[in-house]
Amino acid sequence: MTFKTLAAAFVTLLVFSACDKYLDITPKGSQLVSTAQDYYDLVAYPNRGYPINNFQYLVDDQYLKESNVIGLTPNINTINFLFQEQEDRVSRITASSFYNQCYKYIAQWNMIISLVDESTGDSQLKTLAKAEAKMYRAFDYFHLINVYAKAYDANTASQDGGVCIMDKYDLEAMPVKSTVQQVYDFIQKDIEDALPHLQEKPTNPYHPSLAFAYALKAKVHLFKREIVEAQTAAEKALQLNGQLIDLVQYEKLGGPSKTPIIAENNPEVLSYMYVNGYTEMNFGYSYILSPELTSMFDKEDKRFSLFYTTSNASFLDIGAGASYYNVKYTAFFFPTVGLKTPEIYLMLAECYARQDQFAKAINMLNTLRKTRIEGDKAILAVPTTRKEVMNLVINERRRELPIGYHRFFDLKRLNLEPDYAKTLVRVFPIVNKTVEQKTYTLAPNSRMYIIPFPLDAMKLNPNLRLNTDETVPF
Repeated sequence: MTFKTLAAAFVTLLVFSACDKYLDITPKGSQLVSTAQDYYDLVAYPNRGYPINNFQYLVDDQYLKESNVIGLTPNINTINFLFQEQEDRVSRITASSFYNQCYKYIAQWNMIISLVDESTGDSQLKTLAKAEAKMYRAFDYFHLINVYAKAYDANTASQDGGVCIMDKYDLEAMPVKSTVQQVYDFIQKDIEDALPHLQEKPTNPYHPSLAFAYALKAKVHLFKREIVEAQTAAEKALQLNGQLIDLVQYEKLGGPSKTPIIAENNPEVLSYMYVNGYTEMNFGYSYILSPELTSMFDKEDKRFSLFYTTSNASFLDIGAGASYYNVKYTAFFFPTVGLKTPEIYLMLAECYARQDQFAKAINMLNTLRKTRIEGDKAILAVPTTRKEVMNLVINERRRELPIGYHRFFDLKRLNLEPDYAKTLVRVFPIVNKTVEQKTYTLAPNSRMYIIPFPLDAMKLNPNLRLNTDETVPF
């Protein structure tokens, strides 16, 4: 049985017995998974999707077409887009595909971790399957904690509400909510347990590589401001895989229309995961770049000229200064959720900047920029202050890592630091002249950065309650 067949069988099972619903259903078909090879194949889950839902609009990089806001009954998208903090978010989030997907995947990793030792077959393969499942479990909990809880703050993490930790295969579990500190401890333990057993070159790209593992380790340390540890892990990841696509040369070859690069052939991809599924960028206009982010790209920047357009009135408001992704997934796979090699360069640049190694930080940025920007504008001069260097790093992250969760997570963690905290300002509408233009703001400490748990999950698990002061309607 191939890994795709096994994965499909297990997906069918989880549709009816996902652990986030806490149902008491015996997993029919589980007898199909009986050998170490079966469990190892189950780790390779193709087309894993992490829907961003509505919190994509709580950033300065995303935008909405004006007709999707003006004249509509307020909904969770418009509330987030207009930063309406006092509106009722809780009763509007009746369910969450992001929440469900993360816990569905965690159920799969827990099944492997809990049951693989009882299977028949090679003991080393069992160890590898368990290690890979732990690495992906860490990845999923990292996303959950950064969506539903406060950003990690060493001073308060042991008291801040986190998410429920499901650490074993138990469909009847009714877990209590852990703290932010406990969840990060759990994530880091999974990573450290897994690292010694992972492969540099797995059997197929759906298994986590050692480079992916060290990149995730670096990211977790960075979000905790454990800078030395983050730097060490990122340097190791870069040694294992530092490949970059030279977009300047790629354009000269004709770009996506002449030289397609699908997911499996993109050397920058460290993990194959998607916002909505592997065809997600077929509908890239759903992820409109804001006028602010659009204006940050120089005309020589191939990240913009190859992939974005400002000219289709069906998908955006001409004259607003916004843009949208305009290349089919069959022509170029643009990673949005999983880790990719450019982020390693960006994490290292931030680590060096935070340790006042300004020249090394700028060298990391310039190494990346030379593969993105044609001519002299690719090369940044070395500033003289940490704040200046950090601002260059932050802005490069915005250009390199649009869509997905990156900016939302970055705003949350950077908003804890006065030097980098940002009040978001949105002037709206820009094009429509019949509606009064207003300025909307989102403060760095807004509770809107902590997404409410979906109502269906809270109803099924009374141990799960909000990490904000908003009211639960039952």
